[in-house]
Amino acid sequence: MWRLPAALRGLAVAAAALLPLTVLPSSASAATAPSPPRHVSPSPPPPARPKEFVALREVDPTVLQEMRYFTPHNFTGVPVDGYRRPTCLLTRDAARALHRAQRSFLKRGFSLKVYDCYRPQRAVDQFVRWAKDLGDQRMKAEFYPRVDKTRLFDDGYIAAKSGHSRGSTLDVTLVRLPAVPTRPYVPGEPLTPCYGPKADRFPDNSLDMGTGFDCFDTLAHTLDPRIHGKQRTNRLLLKKGLERAGFVNLPEEWWHFTFQPETFPDTYFDFPVE
Repeated sequence: MWRLPAALRGLAVAAAALLPLTVLPSSASAATAPSPPRHVSPSPPPPARPKEFVALREVDPTVLQEMRYFTPHNFTGVPVDGYRRPTCLLTRDAARALHRAQRSFLKRGFSLKVYDCYRPQRAVDQFVRWAKDLGDQRMKAEFYPRVDKTRLFDDGYIAAKSGHSRGSTLDVTLVRLPAVPTRPYVPGEPLTPCYGPKADRFPDNSLDMGTGFDCFDTLAHTLDPRIHGKQRTNRLLLKKGLERAGFVNLPEEWWHFTFQPETFPDTYFDFPVE
């Protein structure tokens, strides 16, 4: 067999050592190699508040505010979705009309107090989920002691849409001045029926309207004939004063009023209260 001279064989080995090598990754190296970054879609921004909505305090800071759905003292027993601040938002027209009514009441030694104003659709959705959860009865003793929870939809206490979400509806009462602060609710405290005597109900600096706010009971109907005397007088005082400013009462709830004509009669908003 033909052979290279020893000197040439040495040069060939040295040249081979200088050739570039292609190294394939091992299976272990491939497994530990970083994956390319995945694209994560940013969360959509919350719906914007239309310019026609204002904070009531900007229009009339004298109206008292006790925003119940920001707190656990409501028929669900927990703070409600969408209420990020305990503040009343209304359409500008409704806020100005409430200011006119407030000026009239102040002259007579009273102040309006709001429990709820604009209500996001997400809050209404939470009410619907709560009403379907028949196991959650934690606030029954105060807010619906005589109503079976299975009846809340059929009896009209809970619905999939609320006029509050259109921005011109509010829940309101009257307070005699000077106003005495209402103590905060303590979760888990004993509950008493919303239709009981005022001294037995949860304390509220409101005038005695015959029931508490959000009472799921026919006694809460504005002109229920069982409500008479001072309680009826107080309801009519609130009703007539707000009607003069352009509000219309919902007959089933003495506290529920809508300014008309509504700024958004067909639109249900879902921006948060903040």
